[in-house]
Amino acid sequence: MSRARVARRIAAAAAYGGGGIGLVGVGLVGLLLAEAKIAEHQLDSLKGEPPRADGRYGTAFAAADARPLMFAVLGDSTAAGFGVDRGRETPGALLAVGIASVTERPVDLFVVAANGATSEDLPRQMEALLQMTGPEGPELAMIMIGANDVTQMTKRATAVRLLGDALKHLRALGCEVVVGTCPDLGTIEPVRPPLRWLARRASRQLAAAQAITVVEAGGRTVSLGDLLGQEFRGRHEMFASDRYHPSAQGYATAAMAMLPTLCAALGVWPEIPREQRAEGLHTLAKAAAVAASHGGTEVAPAGHWAQLLRRARRPLSAVGNGGSADGNGGVEHVPDDAAEAVADPALSTSLSTSDSSQ
Repeated sequence: MSRARVARRIAAAAAYGGGGIGLVGVGLVGLLLAEAKIAEHQLDSLKGEPPRADGRYGTAFAAADARPLMFAVLGDSTAAGFGVDRGRETPGALLAVGIASVTERPVDLFVVAANGATSEDLPRQMEALLQMTGPEGPELAMIMIGANDVTQMTKRATAVRLLGDALKHLRALGCEVVVGTCPDLGTIEPVRPPLRWLARRASRQLAAAQAITVVEAGGRTVSLGDLLGQEFRGRHEMFASDRYHPSAQGYATAAMAMLPTLCAALGVWPEIPREQRAEGLHTLAKAAAVAASHGGTEVAPAGHWAQLLRRARRPLSAVGNGGSADGNGGVEHVPDDAAEAVADPALSTSLSTSDSSQ
């Protein structure tokens, strides 16, 4: 069964009921649990909680009478910024500054993401968020969720349904939503085959199903994939001491991947020219499946189709100094196959080795 069909089945199970597709057969559970224990033992455990980052950002970029933009961050420990020491190093704070510099409005940041959160925690986070913002809710929200759903073997149909419910609630409030989909847990160094293969497969299937549900609800997704691929692979400085959560440098890199899509959702980032959009349109299931394998890839609604693209990233400092997108709207298309991938060296290896049947 193709990855696109698997993703569509999971999303359909979430929408219409049913258990979805299980992670593994019963006969492998003992082996996987044993390997997971070994991997957990090899990872240094970080202590404590993420630093607090709530507050107002970007006043230096805004006019004195500019109305603050309310920006919410929901999800798990990665969304909360676990692994860094200062609030300004968390993804929410980094993005708040970037958004303020582009919109020229101050940004009020509300972080309800929490360590260990799964999709089952999203209803509680939504309730906490509305207590903080009031019934009008935020203008923009970012959700990063999914890794703990895989490690805790949450039924994927359940995880996707709960994410969809949160999206619908936020969209009903008029909030623009961008979701960082489930990262590829098969890239964690202490995880060995066959757990690595199964973790990668489960991560990508959940990420693709998340993308389908989010786009159908009117949101956008950015694939965290293999933690943004080559930028993280083999670079220990990108990770905290547990070799699982990003470091300050890793979070900054991830924020650069999310910022253009968040700004585009607000209508303040140049879009790809209309005459160049045709080659980037796909069925939603296909776009979701391709994005799940390529970190940093955006899936956005486009009528009855989905737009699949990679936006050119700028360092947050460049954005803050008035950096702007290039004449092509800061967008490059994600190629469909290895032949087209030659034009994009960052994708050529992963595309040429990907297996659409996974």
